[in-house]
Amino acid sequence: MKYQIIFTLNNEKVQHEVEANKTLLKMLREDFDLTGAKEGCGQGECGACTILVNGKPVNSCLMLAVEADGKEIVTIEGLSDGEKLDELQKTFITNGALQCGYCTPGMIMTAKGLLKENPTPTVDEVKVAMSGNLCRCTGYKRIIEAIMEVVENNKN
Repeated sequence: MKYQIIFTLNNEKVQHEVEANKTLLKMLREDFDLTGAKEGCGQGECGACTILVNGKPVNSCLMLAVEADGKEIVTIEGLSDGEKLDELQKTFITNGALQCGYCTPGMIMTAKGLLKENPTPTVDEVKVAMSGNLCRCTGYKRIIEAIMEVVENNKN
């Protein structure tokens, strides 16, 4: 069975017909060609598929697409303004907080959600917020440093 849903995707109102059992992740990747969010584990354990739903980080592999109806969805592709990267995207690059890049979009979206809720978190609060995102390449030191750089820039 298919359902008609209307939602905001990266600041654009969209209407879409979707199968009842299709995940939000699959809809974003297959139907909208937004491939930043990745399927890592498919069980909500790794965070590679993290997007923002109404400003909160969500594992899109666990959310059905029909649940997006009436919601505001932001993917990593929606953070930049044309050629201008979001501050988190810039600091991840300048701090070398990525290697293979597979987990990076989910990391950035989780951090974005945290900073929306708490613009000045402590290092410990950042560690707790990021605990649902796994990285097999870099470790977490540079990721935390990148997020804390944004926190410091926002204080000034």
